[in-house]
Parts: sequence; C-alpha cells; structure tokens
Amino acid sequence: MLDQHVIVPEEAETSRLVARVAEAYGGLDGRALLEPLILRVFRGRVALVSSFGAESAVLLHMVAGIDRRTPVIFLNTGKLFGETLAYRELLVERLGLADVRDERPDRSDAGRDDLNGDLWSRDPRACCWIRKVLPLQRSLNGFSAWITGRKRMHGGLRAGMPLFEMDGDQVKINPLAGWDGARIAEYMKAHDLPAHPLVKKGFTSIGCAPCTTPVAAGEDHRAGRWRGSDKSECGIHFMDGRPVRAGTGTVGTE
Repeated sequence: MLDQHVIVPEEAETSRLVARVAEAYGGLDGRALLEPLILRVFRGRVALVSSFGAESAVLLHMVAGIDRRTPVIFLNTGKLFGETLAYRELLVERLGLADVRDERPDRSDAGRDDLNGDLWSRDPRACCWIRKVLPLQRSLNGFSAWITGRKRMHGGLRAGMPLFEMDGDQVKINPLAGWDGARIAEYMKAHDLPAHPLVKKGFTSIGCAPCTTPVAAGEDHRAGRWRGSDKSECGIHFMDGRPVRAGTGTVGTE
C-alpha cells in the first residue's frame, strides 16, 4: 500500500498519481476505500463535496465515521429547496460533522450577471457557472483530492466513471461509483439514516429548486434535472461532455 509520503500531487503528474492510487486501492469501494485515503494518503488534504441531496447521507455517514473533521464543501447556490437546507442542518447535527463549509456565489459575479436572480430561466448554463462551478473552484484551492457521490447508475455521462479521475492537478475520488439503488437503500436502513424530505415526493436527484422536478416511474434517475432542455450536468464534473478541470479558472460553455 502507498502512504502520504508517496501520494502527493507535488511529487508526480496527476495522471501518474491517479494510476498509482487506482493500482493500490482500486479493488475497494465505500468506507473501505475512503479510510486509507482520508487517514493516510491524502490526510489533511482531501475534502468531500456534498449536495446534501437524496443519496448524500450515505457518503456523509462514512466520512463522519472515519474523521468527522474532514472538510465538507456545500455549494449553497441561493436557489436551493428549503427542505435541502433543513436536511443539511439535520445531518450535520446527527453525524457530528465538524467542518461543513457553505460556499456561496461571489457577490460581484451574481450582481453583474444575475442582478434579478432569474438567470436560471434565461441561461441555466451561465447560472450554474456562477452559482456552482466558480464557487467550487475557489473552495478546492489547497486540496490535493476531493470526494464526490456520483454513481454509474445515474447514467448519461456518469455511466462509465472510474473510481479515480484526474481533475486538473487534483485527484477526484468516486467511492460509490459502482453502488446501485438497492445498496444505497440497504446502507440507509442499516444505519438508520434519515431520508431527504423530498424523496417521498418523487425527487430522486435534487438540485436547485427552479431547475428540479419530481421523477415519474420509469424515468431516468436524473430526468427531473433541467427538464425540457438538453442540459444534464451543472458543469462541476462535465462541460459539453468533457471533464471540467476544477483548477483552470477558465470560463466556458457547458
């Protein structure tokens, strides 16, 4: 196994780094994967990015059980459901998360490009760029790696995702990539984790309130996101089908 003296971005190109981490830990997932990464490999240099959405409690519970001081980055776009904000508070208290960071849009960006708060209706790509992509880029400065809750079962651009990816000069970790809905539900039940309030109303993927709707039986997991448009990702992970390099700071179109 590798340790933190070997796996640091300053010592190797990220592509080589990802390959080495995958070789050492690619046979693991979930908590078994996260534990060595958080406690040894990227100790003090890794953050979890969480939406506190429909499936978020699983990963948050795992991370809290390993080290509740692990930074959790929450993109508070200013357009979230009230239920999501309440759920965030519930999980923070229940799990004892000690370092949850609310990252908000920069006031100058929002004031210049979304003065009336209706950019989502005119240009949802630009809205996500201001309210999600740029705040995340700023919040990840100084970290060597970050953890996501994405899963292959979500389909679309996520269907073939690996456990580890390059993201600029950082390593992106997808510890639940291979988990399906049954495994998520089993974990939630086993650990008595509360469900997001909107799940019982048919929301399977929960983002900003103006751009998220319930999903009908038989629809894709993310069918309720940006319904009626060709947009399927906010831009944090993909833009025009290409992975976003979080550290580039280069504005583009999704």
